[in-house]
Amino acid sequence: MGGDALTLPKDLLDFRGYGLEAIQNLLALAEELKATRYRGEDLKGKTLALLFEKPSLRTRTTLEVAMAHLGGHAVYLDQKQVGIGEREPVRDIAKNLERFVEGIAARVYAHATVEELARHARIPVVNALSDRAHPLQALADLLTLKEAFGGLRGLEVAWVGDGNNVLNSLLEVAPLVGLRVRVATPKGYEPDPELLRRAGAFFTHDPKEAAFQAHALYTDVWTSMGQEAERERRLKDFRGFQVNGDLLALLAPEGIFLHCLPAHYGEETTEEAVYGQRSRVFDQAENRLHTAKAVLLALLK
Repeated sequence: MGGDALTLPKDLLDFRGYGLEAIQNLLALAEELKATRYRGEDLKGKTLALLFEKPSLRTRTTLEVAMAHLGGHAVYLDQKQVGIGEREPVRDIAKNLERFVEGIAARVYAHATVEELARHARIPVVNALSDRAHPLQALADLLTLKEAFGGLRGLEVAWVGDGNNVLNSLLEVAPLVGLRVRVATPKGYEPDPELLRRAGAFFTHDPKEAAFQAHALYTDVWTSMGQEAERERRLKDFRGFQVNGDLLALLAPEGIFLHCLPAHYGEETTEEAVYGQRSRVFDQAENRLHTAKAVLLALLK
């Protein structure tokens, strides 16, 4: 297929502006790139700036390896080096980087930061995580579900835990591909009700109700980066929302377990769940590489 077959918006900040064809083409390209692995001429001579306020294992590694496999190069710029919004305004960073590199992948706290980068940079900007969205993770989730079930339309995916950025992106992309999402959060941790409405999602405060006969059960940490001061309160509020053997037993017979990692064992999940027969957690992590390649090839070629 190659990147030429895709018509995408200039940036990937969330899934606004994306339709079913764009998502299907990205997933097909990711499958092709997973099969071929190395395509060292596609992005030869091109450079991606990794502008990171937050540390990362999967996001940094997969983006750097993706550029290497495609023949390009990545430059890592963390907050200590750049001082995003402190040492320099976001606008100035965007106007400088557009002169040096072919694309920016930004892992930031505020979604407004990645939006401002995209507004001022003439080169593509990829949201590698913000407080509002995590589109690269959602694409890897879709590829993992497609590999497990052969397709996406009609699958029931249960989310149990915090109404966070990962869930937001899942809710954004679900109606495009025909996923049915069930969401269970504690009171006070609900996602944006407008996102729930647009996704046609089922909402409950009961994890068992969400998980019953679902095709996939998905969770994330209860305390994300930047929320450390809330940890003790969150541990109390999320009691009863752990994904463990009892909750997984409620899934459909072919049901799988997903987690975007890192896992806080003994909190939102257990080691037995992550390493059990239902787990596709590490397939999901690997697919971060292949979907990242598809996005970069489509936007930078």
